Amino acid sequence: MRSAIILLASSTLAACTGGAADTANTQPFAAIGSEETVHFVGTEPFWGGEVTGMSLTYSTPQDADGTVIPVQRFAGNNGLSFSGQFEGAAFDLMVTPGTCSDGMSDRRFPFVATLKLGGRDSLSGCAWTDTQPFEGPRNP
Repeated sequence: MRSAIILLASSTLAACTGGAADTANTQPFAAIGSEETVHFVGTEPFWGGEVTGMSLTYSTPQDADGTVIPVQRFAGNNGLSFSGQFEGAAFDLMVTPGTCSDGMSDRRFPFVATLKLGGRDSLSGCAWTDTQPFEGPRNP
């Protein structure tokens, strides 16, 4: 819910500062269908996983197989959020359109991923889907 408010507030702020044409966009983000799997990856520290439906797998080097958590999906004006609980802490993953580089490979990703886990600082990463894949080597 918290991430839904953040996305809504961000979209509202963007509409206020962007001019008259921007205020007409009131449709929820539809560039990623609810049936698509969203893959995400981040570095410094390394983290990643995927979301399919209402189930998110979150992995780290210490938990390579990942931990599955139930999430709620919210489509804001400029992206998606997936919110749940991970080890008793709020887990909020935001996926927004934008060319993204993980800084470690020659890949270019179509989405930016931002992870907020509990009270920690936000982590930045990249995301893609099977229908909107990354560009570059499969195994860098």
